[in-house]
Amino acid sequence: MDTEKSNGDWSEAEIQAAVDAYLSMLSREQNGQAINKAHENRVLREGALAGRTKGSVEFRMQNISTVLVELGRDRIEGYKPAKNVGANVAKSIREALHAPGPVTPEDFVPTADETTLEQRAAKLERQPIKVEPKGIEKPEQTQSNGKSYVRDPEVRAWVRQQAEGKCEGCGNPAPFEKSGRPFLEVHHVKHLAQEGSDRPSNAVALCPNCHRRCHHSSDRDEFTASLYTKVKRLKPE
Repeated sequence: MDTEKSNGDWSEAEIQAAVDAYLSMLSREQNGQAINKAHENRVLREGALAGRTKGSVEFRMQNISTVLVELGRDRIEGYKPAKNVGANVAKSIREALHAPGPVTPEDFVPTADETTLEQRAAKLERQPIKVEPKGIEKPEQTQSNGKSYVRDPEVRAWVRQQAEGKCEGCGNPAPFEKSGRPFLEVHHVKHLAQEGSDRPSNAVALCPNCHRRCHHSSDRDEFTASLYTKVKRLKPE
């Protein structure tokens, strides 16, 4: 069993920080760069893992090696897999391994590609966005992406953060999670095709059912109008 309890159970954020550091070291090792485990351990304990002991961080790295081996992936040679990892810890590590990587400046760049947009928004959503993003007043339409519109990933991330896991249309919790986050779809109240903006004042986080209601329901106009009352940041355009 995973007996590392003296420091208390680890939060998802702590496990994510350990996994991010591990993957960074693994990448450097695979590129032929030397890694200093003691230094990396100390850096973590001075930052994201403040309050954790040197031994507990080392043990968590061994846990990560165990899960990587189980997944058939490469591991850091210097971190020998722990013999037994608790089921909950292993689950958290797997989720962290599948989570988006560390945020880079490129993740803030608007894009018309839906897959890229969602990947960037998912990464940005993992960290607190303290300032409301400006967004794009007049999103450009691109021909190369099936006449899609250029959108701001930070707007998508911020709007979902504001929803705090609940649909801003019906008020119910998100119906399920994706990659450890509540699944909500960001909808432009005035559609981009109708010259709506890609700004927080024109975007809401909805469950799939309410999102479809906005587009296809016989009462879509009335339901859309009700969003302006429910979500105070919205402004008619």
